[in-house]
Amino acid sequence: MAITKDKKVEILGKLNEAIDKSNTMVFVNFHALPVSLVTEIRKTLRENGMGYFVAKKTLIKKAFTEKGFGGNLPELPGEVAVAYGEDQVAPAKGIYDYQKKTPTLIKIIGGVFEGNFVDAQMMTSIASIPSRDVLYGMFVNVINSPIQGLVVALDAIAKKQELAA
Repeated sequence: MAITKDKKVEILGKLNEAIDKSNTMVFVNFHALPVSLVTEIRKTLRENGMGYFVAKKTLIKKAFTEKGFGGNLPELPGEVAVAYGEDQVAPAKGIYDYQKKTPTLIKIIGGVFEGNFVDAQMMTSIASIPSRDVLYGMFVNVINSPIQGLVVALDAIAKKQELAA
């Protein structure tokens, strides 16, 4: 069904607003996705401060090419949606979790990361990066490791001297 010019302008406005507010956007191919799953995806993303928007490919291409991102817009086969958010990793991670659950229904086909178009493989790699809290924990562990080793060594020396005395 054809949509009116006013509706196209409205959709482009929503897409441009999402692009302006987001750091990362993921292009999602969905095929025969049940409405219940779409509702679940939107709800989950919304609860985590992200959005999910379905639009015609021509409007998506127009909105993204006008913004002047680096690289080439990935191929957009089939039905396409855009997941977006301010977090660098969260949109890719959110869609990737659903892709693992339903690989025949939903698939990452590319996206925008740090102002450049990226392919599906890169977006999947971004999705597998641990969360910020986990990365902080890993960093603290790396910093703490030498100190912990020193404390264990000093404790062993102290116990050795106690036994000798």
